[in-house]
Amino acid sequence: MSNAESNRVEYKRELNDKLERSVVAFLNTNEGGLLYIGVEDDGKPFGVPNIDLVQRQISGRIKDNISPSALGLYDVAVEKIDGVAVIKVIVSSGNEKPYYLRSQGRSEKGCFIRVGSSVQPMTTQMIDNLYSRHRPVSLGNIPTPRKELTFEQLEIYYQAKKLKLNDSFKTSLELLTPDGADSYVAYMLADENGVSIKVAKYAGANKVDLIENYEYGYCCLITATKKVLDRMEVENRTFAKITPKTRIEKQMVDSTALKEAVINAIVHNDYSRNAVPTVEIFSDRITITSYGGLPEGLSRESFFACCSMPRNRELMRVFRDVGLVEQLGSGMGRILNAYDRSVFEFKGNFLIVSFPFAEGFEAAINAKDNELGVNNGVKVGADEIILAIRSNPKITLKELAKVTSISRRTLDREIDELKASGKLKRVGSTRSGHWEVCE
Repeated sequence: MSNAESNRVEYKRELNDKLERSVVAFLNTNEGGLLYIGVEDDGKPFGVPNIDLVQRQISGRIKDNISPSALGLYDVAVEKIDGVAVIKVIVSSGNEKPYYLRSQGRSEKGCFIRVGSSVQPMTTQMIDNLYSRHRPVSLGNIPTPRKELTFEQLEIYYQAKKLKLNDSFKTSLELLTPDGADSYVAYMLADENGVSIKVAKYAGANKVDLIENYEYGYCCLITATKKVLDRMEVENRTFAKITPKTRIEKQMVDSTALKEAVINAIVHNDYSRNAVPTVEIFSDRITITSYGGLPEGLSRESFFACCSMPRNRELMRVFRDVGLVEQLGSGMGRILNAYDRSVFEFKGNFLIVSFPFAEGFEAAINAKDNELGVNNGVKVGADEIILAIRSNPKITLKELAKVTSISRRTLDREIDELKASGKLKRVGSTRSGHWEVCE
């Protein structure tokens, strides 16, 4: 941690009446910032007495005293500096600027901005300029296209985190429009909706030969996200790379970066244009595409510096509550720990992330195929799968793994390859359908 205050870092020895001013100033910048409570001006930790109470006070004051709502735009966390526990308030740049103190309104007394390491009042002209670029259209303002929504799945996820959705959860999570109707965010988190995330798999390095096409959705967006992440675990195969000294096991792509990229695409996608995120698996890479590009006001440099400006702050709040998102901006940091900036492509209104397969993957898989042996174009392991399916066309994958003594990960890979080669076909749903062996 830097020991000097800056345009993105501020220290406070203790919680005082200027908290909201500092948060408003960070919300009104294009990069957001970090506010530390319990740290001296020179960066030395002082500590926070009754740290849990102070955390609750900070969250309550930001929620109650700042407009527009900062829900989903801040985190309050505990961090240790030289062994001393302090509070870190992570503030994202907001996309409904100007933010202001609710008691003072949208005025010079209520609006603030960072100037170097200090907080300064905004002039009337600055306020007017920001408000003229204000984007009032957000998912939270769009009413649901479907009435009588239910939220049983959402409630289960909150219960798993020992959180409870009470009768007023729609208000506390801001799932209502200003008119009091269910919003589009509520619609996306409901048990049934029309939103789905697409996952496509191709035989080659382009979109010519489509092998599989999955859709995960029409349910709570959290459920859909978890299903996509589960699919990525299956697709992200592990291979062994043999060196003169050791045997190294690697995955096609870094699993942490892949997970973060998928979640980022889902949380930050611009759903107001009826566009949905897509995941594409090629023979040499996995590509994740989201619609909307960078939010207005967030530069590429700020993006790569892990500055956060959530497009869908209500979704961000819920995803963080259920443990899919950690601190604001942390996902980008994890991606950049594994890959450089070249994996990102900004193409018009689309943000594309492409993870190339690890070096040695293709050679290792080919070597494994040769080791297994080939019988009329079908691997020996695949022969066992086909025999089991011929004996019982309605056999489940779990039963197949048991009968053939093949691990589930290997079984999924073999099934995919048999489908790709036209030797096997699935007819009907996973529950009531059956397999067909194509001669």
